[in-house]
Amino acid sequence: MDQALHERLHLILEQQRAAFDRERLPSLAQRRDRLERLLRMTSAHADALADAMSRDFGHRSRHESLLADLFTVESGARHAIRHLKRWMAVRRAPTALHFLPASNRLMPQPLGVVGIVAPWNYPYYLAMAPALAALAAGNRVMIKPSELTPATSELMARLVAQHFAPDEMTVVTGDAEVGKAFTQLPFDHLFFTGSTPVGRLVAQAAAQHLTPVTLELGGKSPAIVDRSADLALAAERIAFGKLLNAGQTCVAPDYVLAPKELVQPLADAIVAAVRRFYPRIDGNPDYTAIVSPRHHARLRGLLDDARARGATLRPTHDEAPSDRRLVPTLLLGTTPDMTVMREEIFGPLLPIVPYGHVSEAIAQVNAGDRPLALYWFGEDRAAREDLLARTVAGGVTVNDCIWHLGQEEQPFGGVGASGMGAYHGVWGFNTFSKLKPVFLQSRLAGTALFHPPYGKTFERLLGLLKKLA
Repeated sequence: MDQALHERLHLILEQQRAAFDRERLPSLAQRRDRLERLLRMTSAHADALADAMSRDFGHRSRHESLLADLFTVESGARHAIRHLKRWMAVRRAPTALHFLPASNRLMPQPLGVVGIVAPWNYPYYLAMAPALAALAAGNRVMIKPSELTPATSELMARLVAQHFAPDEMTVVTGDAEVGKAFTQLPFDHLFFTGSTPVGRLVAQAAAQHLTPVTLELGGKSPAIVDRSADLALAAERIAFGKLLNAGQTCVAPDYVLAPKELVQPLADAIVAAVRRFYPRIDGNPDYTAIVSPRHHARLRGLLDDARARGATLRPTHDEAPSDRRLVPTLLLGTTPDMTVMREEIFGPLLPIVPYGHVSEAIAQVNAGDRPLALYWFGEDRAAREDLLARTVAGGVTVNDCIWHLGQEEQPFGGVGASGMGAYHGVWGFNTFSKLKPVFLQSRLAGTALFHPPYGKTFERLLGLLKKLA
C-alpha cells in the first residue's frame, strides 16, 4: 500500500476518533442538528447532484435521480429526526422473577467511527442513507464513494465539507486502491454495499481488526407470477421494477418464473408495458444509460452467450441507440448453463423461465443463493403464504417490485450470499449502536442466598428455580 495514502486515511480516522472520544454520547440536539444539515444539503443541491449523476452515467433520468437517490435520503432523514428521541431513550427490558426487585435496561451507545463504502448505481442514496443512520446513532462517519461515478463523488465530497466538520463526516475519493485501503482501516463498524464477490473481500479485510460489518449485496432476485395473477398488472409492475435505472438496481427482478402456458402472454404484456413507459429508447430522457463501456460490453456479452446457446431474444424496440442506452430485451428458452442465468444481470435484460407446478418455481429459487429480494404476483392467498413459508429472501414485495426497500418502518438487508445485517429506520440506528445491557441490582437482592458456603438452602432454592423457569 502507498505509504502516503495509508497515512492520509489513518490521519482522518484518528481525527474522527479523537472527536468521538471528546463526545462519546452526543445529545439529542446535536444529533438532530447533524441530520438537519444532511437534509438541507440534500434538498438544496438536488438539481446539481442529479446533473452530476447524469454526467457519470452518460445519461441518467433526472426524475429517477430525484426519486431514488434524493427523495429517499430526505425521507429517511425526516423519519430519523421525528423518531430520534424515542430511539435514543434507555429501554426497559423484562426481568426474571427470581431477580426481582432488580431491573434490566438497554442503553443505546454510539460505536465510534463508521466506514461506509458506497457503490455507483445509486451513488448518493447508498452513501447517505447509511450515513444518516450512523449520525443518528451518534457516530462519526467516513465515506468512500465509487470511482465509477467521479462527478457525483467529487460533488459529494465538496458538499459534505461545506456542511460538516471533517471530524463529523468526510468523503474520501479515489480509485480501487483507495477503496481497498479504506476497508482495511480499524473502523468501529464497516458498511459495504456492492457485489457479493467484493463483499467477501471486504469481510476478510474487516476481519483483520474484528471490525463488525454490514454487507448489502445482491444476487438473482426472482419474480414469481402465479396462475392467479392479473397478468397485465404484473407485467406493468415487473417492467417498472426491471427498468428503473435501466436495471442497475440491486433489488431489480433478475428473472421471472411464470406458468409455462403464460410465458408468451406475459412476454407480450411486458413488451407492451415497456413501450408505454418508453416509446423510444434512443434519446429518451426517461431512460437511463449503462454506467460504463465495460458494463455495457458485459451485458452485450450476456446476450451473445444466451443467443449462442439457443435462447430466443426479444428486444422491446427495433432500435440501435447512439449512446450507452441498451434496448430492454426479454430472453426466452434460457437454460441453466447460460451466463445470464448464473450471474446477477444488473441491466435491462429479463429472462422468463417457465414452470409447471409452483413447487418447481420454489425449488428453483431454493436451489440458488438466497436472494436479496423476492417478488410474488397473484391473488391466491394460500399460494402466497406457502411461497413465503418455503423460501428465504432478504425482503419481499407482493404484487409489485422494489417498494419494500422504501419502508422506513421495516428493516432492509440481505441473507446469506445477498448480505448480512440490516438498516433503515430504527434498524439502522440499532446497527450503528451498541445496545448495552445494564442490570440494576437492588439492596434487597435475593441473589445473596446463592453465596457460599453452599448447602441444603442453596439446593432447595435451585430446585425451586428449576420449577419456576
